[in-house]
Amino acid sequence: MVLEQLGRALHGALQKITRATHVDERAVKELVREIQRALLQADVNVELVLDLTKRIEKRALEEKLPPGMSRKEHVIKIVYEELSSFLGKPAPLQLEPGKPKVLLMVGLQGSGKTTSVAKLAAHFKKRGYKAAIVCADTYRPGAYEQLSQLGQQIGVEVFGDPGASDPIKIAREGVARFKRERAELIIVDTAGRHRREEALMKEMQEIARAVEPDEIMLVIDGTIGQQAKEQAAAFKLATPIGSILVTKLDGTAKGGGALSAVAATGAPIKFIGVGEHIEDLEPFVPQKFVARLLGMGDIETLLQKIEEAAKEEKLKPVDVKAMMAGKITLRDVYDQLEAMSKMGPLRKIMQMIPGVGVSLPEEQMRIGEEKLKKFKYIMQSMTPQELEDPKILNASRIRRVARGSGTTEAEVRELLKQYELMKKFIKAFAKGRGPKLGQLGKMFRSGFGPAEKGPGKGS
Repeated sequence: MVLEQLGRALHGALQKITRATHVDERAVKELVREIQRALLQADVNVELVLDLTKRIEKRALEEKLPPGMSRKEHVIKIVYEELSSFLGKPAPLQLEPGKPKVLLMVGLQGSGKTTSVAKLAAHFKKRGYKAAIVCADTYRPGAYEQLSQLGQQIGVEVFGDPGASDPIKIAREGVARFKRERAELIIVDTAGRHRREEALMKEMQEIARAVEPDEIMLVIDGTIGQQAKEQAAAFKLATPIGSILVTKLDGTAKGGGALSAVAATGAPIKFIGVGEHIEDLEPFVPQKFVARLLGMGDIETLLQKIEEAAKEEKLKPVDVKAMMAGKITLRDVYDQLEAMSKMGPLRKIMQMIPGVGVSLPEEQMRIGEEKLKKFKYIMQSMTPQELEDPKILNASRIRRVARGSGTTEAEVRELLKQYELMKKFIKAFAKGRGPKLGQLGKMFRSGFGPAEKGPGKGS
């Protein structure tokens, strides 16, 4: 993921500041150059980059230090604040329980609009709202079938008629029906446009007049980079754009360019698509996005994702008091791994942990994911009694578990060792003896690294 590369570059630049003996003018100018290099490689507009870095340099050299803050901390705070401001202000999509909100989705062909419609419906359904979808795309073959399949997958009703040719009539009837059924979010999917297709643009305006949406959301493909600005401007002329959803930010060199270009238009970015799966959609909060890029993590979102995944898996809530006392079983560990697997790839989860995500090399992430899979296979080969009380795992039991899981006895013992370390760490953390951030990063590195390194070294 190239946005991860941007994060690594920015994190590396700030790491030099934290390691510097003195933060003088030379160190600040070097930091600014590295930030410029990282943003330009992410396809951010040159003028925007120069304006941003001039502000960072001016503030870092001229601002008076706040009380109790070191020069290093102040410089990092300035970079965080300026990057967050650069990407716009938070603009959440607000729903009211029991009150319908009609959201009209528009976008160019191939922007990922239809998938984004399903992602949005799933996002709000998880949060307890009744969502519904109207398929008003009568041009693309298979559009209704695709939305119907996605609707079945997420448990959301889809209204449409694959044989109809009047999208305005379908949109009007679908919205009216779902309003009667007291849906709280009604998403109307329209045909993909080309900004030069005047007939389609006119039709889009007519649909908007017919359903009177509370908000119109433009879906923009993140891979187009700086061209996103031109696209947003063209749609704004045709219809009042209320918000933006930027897709395909999981594997594009131009993601930074798209986000910054859209933010420059003043149109609020409300969501970003960060992967192909239904759950790979996030509300866009610039401060959280920048915090993750810089390696500061996003614990709030991580906890929210864990809670949602646990509900989805119908797992029993973790007994926090028992866990803090070190009373955690392998069954608890397995349940949490199952929930975590629903949250996406390990690298996305690690990005939310302060000081860890951007500092772990890609190879270690890959090794970590493979190791977690093996740990699950090992626990699946254990008896309920062994999961509840791992101390009974003697040599013969370990041999049996290794054979049953297709792993080695050494890997079974490594799981048991990691389990004991986890219990000790949680217990120490509960008593206020947890490691500092840098040490936490080391602990994760050693824990997810190759087995021969041994867990916990250097922590």
